[in-house]
Amino acid sequence: MSVRLADVIGVLDEAYPPRLAESWDSVGLVCGDPDDTIEAVTVAVDPTPAVVDEVPEGGLLLAHHPLLLRGVDTVAASTPKGALVHRLIRTGRSLFTAHTNADSAAPGVSDALAQALGLTVEAVLEPRAGGPDLDKWVIYVPRENADAVRAAVFEAGAGHIGDYSQCSWSVSGIGQFLPHDGASPAVGSVGTVEKVAEDRFEVVAPARIRPAVLSAMRAAHPYEEPAFDVFALLPPPGDTGLGRVATLPRPEPLRDFVSRVGAALPATAWGVRAAGDPDMPVSRVAVCGGAGDSLLAAAAGAGVQAYVTADLRHHPADEHRRASGVALVDVAHWASEFPWCRQAADVLRSHFGAALTVRVCTIRTDPWNMGQMDQCGDDNGGER
Repeated sequence: MSVRLADVIGVLDEAYPPRLAESWDSVGLVCGDPDDTIEAVTVAVDPTPAVVDEVPEGGLLLAHHPLLLRGVDTVAASTPKGALVHRLIRTGRSLFTAHTNADSAAPGVSDALAQALGLTVEAVLEPRAGGPDLDKWVIYVPRENADAVRAAVFEAGAGHIGDYSQCSWSVSGIGQFLPHDGASPAVGSVGTVEKVAEDRFEVVAPARIRPAVLSAMRAAHPYEEPAFDVFALLPPPGDTGLGRVATLPRPEPLRDFVSRVGAALPATAWGVRAAGDPDMPVSRVAVCGGAGDSLLAAAAGAGVQAYVTADLRHHPADEHRRASGVALVDVAHWASEFPWCRQAADVLRSHFGAALTVRVCTIRTDPWNMGQMDQCGDDNGGER
């Protein structure tokens, strides 16, 4: 049996929406024809030549890390990445990438890491804004003109909330103004204080249509100088974003938690290293698959005892330990993201069933291939 590549892409885009990708990232279809049919998908962290060898001809490689992340001006077969692109195309193989969109998706990379460690996810460590940039418009208008002005801003695109349109809220009050020389008031006269029964109504609108809403409101409003306010709204956090906050089934000492991490993840030359009091009880932890030192401050403020991530650098880790009691557990980048491969494979299996063969590539693509056991460990969690 076989399915269209376009249908597989549709499922992956739903699970890992491209809009969640960071602005610098490159995600989606790298090579392949969406109209082609495929019979097999191989899931891996890195699109290396050895991994491509395991992809059946005519199959799809779903990779977490992009092959072409930075701008390129050649895919000549004489270059390493160009040679791989040529090889993929010549053998009818396709390549699709889900990178930072998979990091922020729910569930995503960090959910898979937490699950591998036997943790229960409670929250997003650094939530992503939950919606588009919105304005709230507050408009004051004579009561008899309120419906006309409201209709005008609705026509301009304001007043949409979810599956509803023409949404507004109103309250009645008294507006007061004193026209000066040069004014041409629609109500009242120059030099006389005027009080008018007015409605105050509020609507939301995408920030990108601000000029259109302003123009429509001014055109429909009877006043020479309409009174209105525009507030830029902060979008509420959603359930997507980087990292996760999770809990253990029961508290355990940091040394046991570090052993848990080592046993749960595939072995690498990097191994697992930690900083903290080995006897400190750990019940609540933060995790971030991939390089996570940008979230050290978030982890420090998350009410956790430990933070599991990858690629921690000396100075950020040292500064974190000086300022925070949160222990650090540092693992290999590849190992921290490998659990996602099973998650992504399960997404495809649950949708396509027997119509599509899906497997996880177990080749260790961690670039580090040699290591040495720590010969000077002590009871201070590596602090010397």
